[in-house]
Amino acid sequence: MYMIIVGAGTIGARLIDIATKEKNNVVVIEKNVERAKEISNKYDVTVLNRDATSAESLREAGSDRTNVLITTTSDDAVNLMVVSIANRLEIPSIVSVVNEKDHAEFFRKLGANVMENPEDVVANHLYTAVKRPQVDDFAILSNGAQVFRMMVKEEGPLVGKSTSEIRKQQIIPSSVLIVAIERGGNVQIAEGETVIESEDLLTFYSVQRVTDELIEKVTG
Repeated sequence: MYMIIVGAGTIGARLIDIATKEKNNVVVIEKNVERAKEISNKYDVTVLNRDATSAESLREAGSDRTNVLITTTSDDAVNLMVVSIANRLEIPSIVSVVNEKDHAEFFRKLGANVMENPEDVVANHLYTAVKRPQVDDFAILSNGAQVFRMMVKEEGPLVGKSTSEIRKQQIIPSSVLIVAIERGGNVQIAEGETVIESEDLLTFYSVQRVTDELIEKVTG
């Protein structure tokens, strides 16, 4: 995949690392001279030491042939300008970091997929890791929804019950859905008659923040 990444700060640098390991064709636009040099020396990518809020910079980066543009700077004004230009240049897929939640709708109106407030995401991960160590692979989705995994303990009330029974008996809240089960290294979609066993690793989708009550019901 051909991708343009704008910004080589903390998020951008990590994204560049992942993208290059996956053998993507990456072009980086970074305004800061030192960061641009650092990325150029470390990775086999094209680095343009340019201002990405210029249409000419995006054209030079290959806007006419790129599959996706991802803008990762800590300045929403810069990110929004880049998204606006990328939209006018008809780049097929546009993704942006949005640092202030209230700005997200402006980006969506321009056709961008957004990652809202990455600092909040990190803070929530850290808080959950400390307060609820039983919760694994925690992720926040839009509007506060969450995806997370927990292992079922032998004495837990879910053991021996099907997912349909769990919902019917309201053992877990109606706002929480078991979406997948990992058992013996194999992952399966949680269907209505799938019976939960001890030490199953369950993936949950919840429209609300995970509660201590839910953790106790799963882990026993």
